[in-house]
Amino acid sequence: MEYPSKLIERAVEEIAKLPGIGKKTALRLALHLLKESENNTLALSTSLVDLRTKTTYCHKCMNIADADICNICASHRRDKSIICVVEDTRDVLAIENTSQYTGLYHILGGVISPIEGVGPSELNIEQLINRINGADEPVKEVIFALSPTMEGDTTAFYLTKKLKEFDVNISTIARGIPIGGELEYTDEITLGRSILSRITYKQD
Repeated sequence: MEYPSKLIERAVEEIAKLPGIGKKTALRLALHLLKESENNTLALSTSLVDLRTKTTYCHKCMNIADADICNICASHRRDKSIICVVEDTRDVLAIENTSQYTGLYHILGGVISPIEGVGPSELNIEQLINRINGADEPVKEVIFALSPTMEGDTTAFYLTKKLKEFDVNISTIARGIPIGGELEYTDEITLGRSILSRITYKQD
């Protein structure tokens, strides 16, 4: 594709690196930004720089936060005796949108996947263990809200073995979610019912 300017070409190349955006869409976005007022375009670029340089993570649950402790962990309205273990922030947002869960979260940062070279040491598993072990309020239940894939089940199995020494009830969300599906794409009603009708996790 021929571009009228090297600046346009560079912008298109960078925008096209975003997931789901091809060169044609990137070009449309670049031209749109060029036609926008300078203040609007600069506001966008500033917000992206701030996103990358100022975003921090909650010291407790590893969720994206504006301070050392996220709003969920700091809230007095949350049930601190329940921790829901998820893969990433998108899953927290999906569950929060159901308005059916009032406990805390713990973000693993992924799932165990030997094929992709992701082992337990690459995930926030030790932080979860330390959190349960040193909690000010006793943790009574840990919910596995992991995508129902082979990797998700492997991770749940591993976590179950690690949590055996603690006096906590281990449960997993009910499998109303399609096997092999991704949690973030599940509709809110199905996800909400899965949380409410969670079952005790059992090892085979």
